[in-house]
Amino acid sequence: MTAAPIRTILLWCPDWPTNAAAIEHGFGADVPLALIDRGEVFACSAAARSEGVRRGLRVREAQSRSTGLIALPYDPVLDHRAFEPVIAAVEQIVPGVQLSRPGTCVMRARGPSRYYGGERQAAQALLDTLNAVGVRDARVGIADGPFAAGQAAKLPSSRETDAIRIIPAGRSPEFLAAFGVDILERPELAVLLQRLGIRTLGDFAVLDAMQVRDRFGPDGILAHRLASGFDPSDVDARVPPADHSSVVEFEPPLDRVDQVAFAFRAAADEFVSRLQVSSLVATAIRIEVRTEGGDVRSRTWLHPRWFTAGDVLDRVRWQLQGAGMADSGLSSAISSLRVEAESVDPAGHHEAGLYGGATDERIHSGLSRVQGMVGHAGVLTARIIGGRQPSDRRVLVPWGDLPPGGEASVRASQELPWPGKLPGPPPATVFPERQRVVVQAADGRDIGVDERGELSAVPVGFAPHGQAAVAVSAWAGPWPVAERWWDGGGTRLNRFQLVDDTGAAWLLVLDDSGWWAEARYD
Repeated sequence: MTAAPIRTILLWCPDWPTNAAAIEHGFGADVPLALIDRGEVFACSAAARSEGVRRGLRVREAQSRSTGLIALPYDPVLDHRAFEPVIAAVEQIVPGVQLSRPGTCVMRARGPSRYYGGERQAAQALLDTLNAVGVRDARVGIADGPFAAGQAAKLPSSRETDAIRIIPAGRSPEFLAAFGVDILERPELAVLLQRLGIRTLGDFAVLDAMQVRDRFGPDGILAHRLASGFDPSDVDARVPPADHSSVVEFEPPLDRVDQVAFAFRAAADEFVSRLQVSSLVATAIRIEVRTEGGDVRSRTWLHPRWFTAGDVLDRVRWQLQGAGMADSGLSSAISSLRVEAESVDPAGHHEAGLYGGATDERIHSGLSRVQGMVGHAGVLTARIIGGRQPSDRRVLVPWGDLPPGGEASVRASQELPWPGKLPGPPPATVFPERQRVVVQAADGRDIGVDERGELSAVPVGFAPHGQAAVAVSAWAGPWPVAERWWDGGGTRLNRFQLVDDTGAAWLLVLDDSGWWAEARYD
């Protein structure tokens, strides 16, 4: 016999990924915004949807529908980080909360309804709590099981009173009957059912359970139970994470960088000490600065090893100075400063090995010391990203910092096709600026490429700028590259590989201005 589903409250914040990204990047609610994952729209704002943008569209198609669309890489870390204060506020009034995904959480209805005097009163308490933390468009669904509660919360509505939808106990099968089978989030099963003429959950629910199991397997019988209103899911309450943060309120607000750093010194020591007591170290921290005018400036900082109290203070100074503030004065007084450990690791993973780790420690100490003297952007490391030209594939980032857009942006750029890119292996030395070279035929004339992409002569002589000519022993090309061919300002060039008789291999390009050396294979 199938157990009765658990009476469930589901709290849903519509468009959470795009709302979190809009707040992080300072965009208004009326800006058409799309979050991109693997070249497709993962989520989009209401303004983007009004212009025809939909989840699953390719980036170019989405941009063709909304010319003013702002496309940002989807950052799941930002999703979770932004939702953490919301779920923490919910846990203050309702224990036993399960996080389904950022923007959605569920809880059992029995305890809250008894405490607040009814299910509607409990739902209203949740909405009031979210209003207090700045989330004003949340919705609550209450039904038998998380699946039916989720559909109740997500029903389209135009009235504020529809923010709470309660399906009476035992009425979930009747409520779900009119929904299409596509809401089961099983695309292959939904297509097969529709081909069989089964288009609604009610049509699916009337089928014999044993026949469904024999025809569609274990996943099919689970979908059948959901369609029948007998959701077997339980509410698995999360364990609230430990609080690895330090907050200092400045009264009166401070308007000098040195004052803020000095006032936060004790809090930085306490922040690191609490991690040490738990045998943890912080490998990434987030610093949130709140000004007297109510502005909030936050940034994530990485560390090649782990943060000490001195490292935390350095990042505080760099963040204040790097936001367009003077060395000693601030454009707006600081009312509070918060440092949170965004990524922690067991301290044992960072202990020195049997033979020590002096070399790495000296490198890190030396670079950090130089960085402390010349500033955060004074010590740079190179990261490889996607691109057509070898010089485009290198990006310099401050020592211990994330690349622009984060690791997700780096992976996304590397996964793009980049038509016309240079095949591997890549050259070992990429020149900061292209070097002028000469490639000549046997009669001494410069070699060119005609409209059909053919060389005017066979390369015989090669000479880097200011050096004597040497013989060419091997060559390959040309490979034409046309960037933004539809735009008069685009780039058109031909790429070559050439080996001279000294054994040196070169990557050359020929454009309208002549021959250039981009890189050398060492």
